[in-house]
Amino acid sequence: MKLLLLCCLTAGLVSAHHSFAAEYDGDKFVTMKGTVVKIDWQNPHMFFYMDVAVAGGSVEHWKFEGFPPNMLVRQGWKKDETMKPGDRITVSGWLARSGEKLAHSREIIWESDGHKLLSGPPAGTGGN
Repeated sequence: MKLLLLCCLTAGLVSAHHSFAAEYDGDKFVTMKGTVVKIDWQNPHMFFYMDVAVAGGSVEHWKFEGFPPNMLVRQGWKKDETMKPGDRITVSGWLARSGEKLAHSREIIWESDGHKLLSGPPAGTGGN
């Protein structure tokens, strides 16, 4: 009975996790500059939101996925310190297959001092 309950409780977590290739296109690598507006430091992956200026003076709102928090810490990240709303950054990563303004980040460069940190895997590695 305990095993059945455990399976039921974890089924939602497993189905919520996705592979890199299912959601992102490893052939559509992009680099964008913008301003961080929000960070969600959560499992199973960190997300951050960025405003990107586009031609004509308008602004697009983008969502970026990153490594899980424990992997970010191993890359040198610190929650509530490394990335903050208002930071001007350059993000490299892969576009979502869906066409929405969503991408999986790979590397981030902070405009303030030029330091770089990895935020996601190379394409084709499963994104976990």
